[in-house]
Amino acid sequence: MMNRFLVIVTTWSVMLQVAYGQVNKQVDLCIYGATSAGVTAAYTASHAGKSVLLIDPGTRIGGLSSGGLGQTDIGNKYVVTGVALDFYRKIGKYYNGFEQWIFEPKVAESVFKNYLSNSTTEQMLGYRLVEVKTDNRLIKSIAVTPSESKDNQQIVVSAKMFMDCTYEGDLLAKAGVSYHVGRESNATYGETINGVQLLDGHQFPDGVDPYKVKGNPESGLLWGINDESVKVNGTGDKKVQAYNYRIALTNIPQNRITITQPDHYDPAKYELLKRQKEIQPWKSIQDVFIWSLMPNGKTDINNRNGFSTDMIGMNWDYPEADYFKRKEIIKAHEDYTKGLLYFVANDPSVPVALRDEFKKWGYPRDEYVDNGHWSPQLYVREARRMISDVVMTEHHCQGNETVNDGVGFAAYTMDSHNCDRVVVNGMVKNEGNVEVGGFSPFPISYRSIVPKKEEINNLLVPVCLSASHIAFGSIRMEPVFMVLAQSAAVAACLAIDQKLSVQDVDVNRIRQVLQTNAKADGRQADYIIQVENTDQVELRGKWIKSAKKGYGMSYQEAHSDPAATARFSPGKDFVAGKYKLYSYFPKTAESAASGLFKVFTGKQFVEKNINFKEVNIQGQTTSTWVEVGEYTFESGSKKPYVEIRSNAQGVLAANALIWVPISDQN
Repeated sequence: MMNRFLVIVTTWSVMLQVAYGQVNKQVDLCIYGATSAGVTAAYTASHAGKSVLLIDPGTRIGGLSSGGLGQTDIGNKYVVTGVALDFYRKIGKYYNGFEQWIFEPKVAESVFKNYLSNSTTEQMLGYRLVEVKTDNRLIKSIAVTPSESKDNQQIVVSAKMFMDCTYEGDLLAKAGVSYHVGRESNATYGETINGVQLLDGHQFPDGVDPYKVKGNPESGLLWGINDESVKVNGTGDKKVQAYNYRIALTNIPQNRITITQPDHYDPAKYELLKRQKEIQPWKSIQDVFIWSLMPNGKTDINNRNGFSTDMIGMNWDYPEADYFKRKEIIKAHEDYTKGLLYFVANDPSVPVALRDEFKKWGYPRDEYVDNGHWSPQLYVREARRMISDVVMTEHHCQGNETVNDGVGFAAYTMDSHNCDRVVVNGMVKNEGNVEVGGFSPFPISYRSIVPKKEEINNLLVPVCLSASHIAFGSIRMEPVFMVLAQSAAVAACLAIDQKLSVQDVDVNRIRQVLQTNAKADGRQADYIIQVENTDQVELRGKWIKSAKKGYGMSYQEAHSDPAATARFSPGKDFVAGKYKLYSYFPKTAESAASGLFKVFTGKQFVEKNINFKEVNIQGQTTSTWVEVGEYTFESGSKKPYVEIRSNAQGVLAANALIWVPISDQN
């Protein structure tokens, strides 16, 4: 309530001042974009003692993380650190768990609001950027105006440092920073899966006729099909991967609002779905949607197969469009998506049983209450991407090139949704979907989140960073944006304190701050030991390095060997105290049913048997932290340790142990 009051007071104060002329505001750090990254950066810099102003054209904070994407895209939990990890722990606390990666939009929004209310961040929500003034490679000021206003009344903001945390890269563009929109050719950076890609993912089956009158090209193409010929794979263009909404519905009757016919409904827009289903008959709702269940009877619905929630080819103008043109594009996406939901629930072409099943779902009454129970956040998967001294490419993703100035990691599959819908050999086909993974976490260069030094010296860009289209497909995950934003905020503070350009900040100093003050607000950091830390881990018996996914780059497996033990011993930097102890469990079909943990606290021994069969793993991962217990670890001549031993047939994993201070979420 206090935070909302501050926003209202600030807004009315600014409005009153605008009525009497131009307003000037001055802060240490101005952040444009109240996405999850923007909130993370604001919280970090505020707790570092800097004055922070957070501006956004909309009125809801948290971006996609509070806008429907509750089925978190992780890749590998190793990459989620600092305030980002703290966010998922706070979500976990809400649901009475440790870390929670599946959540309702309103819960995420409340956590983000809590971050800002527990900082000194000033907010200006509902203001859009109209002008940027630069001089001598510095942004001197920006001008914003109420988002819905066209009278150009401006508020001028000057700051020592600026940060672009938008999904669109609006601040970097107006500042004159180099950027790219669309797909580079494979030749640009020597890649193999960039540019045009006519592949099989999220594709129509053969035989779907593209013409209004089947078999008659003279009748014209159905809605949503491009009449251009397909270029050779690897060709660059300005096309952008499809946007959609991550849809929250509910099947709880008392919380459900019926899906009704939306604005501008036209069943002809869904003719391609009918024709797809003539060849691939309906079996379930999951044929058309990735239907992920959230807590409390809700969903996070995503795109699936040839025709779904992705509005392919209808977003190409969005990255460079102004605020009002973007509103039109956003409204078209909303109408299309609501129309698709209404179509599946009501059109006679859909089997009755599926229509009846679909009608059990509706819009949640308790979500997006100030926006008609519909998310205000379109899933802008990609817009502008900065071009800096380091451009992250598929070579970095796959480990063929490694940067030495990493300030965050990514690990998700290189993932591009379809960019176009075309006619190939008389059939409709989608073009642009790429999903290539199987690589380890890779570092993201600090130089990729700052502009070239000859361009702007006081701007950081942790979201629309310098990356090729296909590499951005791996990096563009909400947890990674938050991690990079925290790193950017630390860099901004160091640049202010040391009177440096952002390009000259010492990356080792950034890393040091992130390690010692991981949660940004002075709380004690977790203590973690990975099995790769050979000076702190002693393996006895027969262990084999696993290539499967766990936590970090690798883990060790013991195959039904009763003599195999893994001892994790904290080093001199370990702080005695009360902790909750967790072990990372990468679950496989061969996993042992249980494992024996021997904990020496420095004073006493405790043995605990963990039943791995009872471990519940949810979301886009096959592994999780398993609680070993709560212990008070002592300091003294006898050093504490934790030993893992097999006590059942099957594979025992030694991956990582984490000591979480008991005060972590107090």
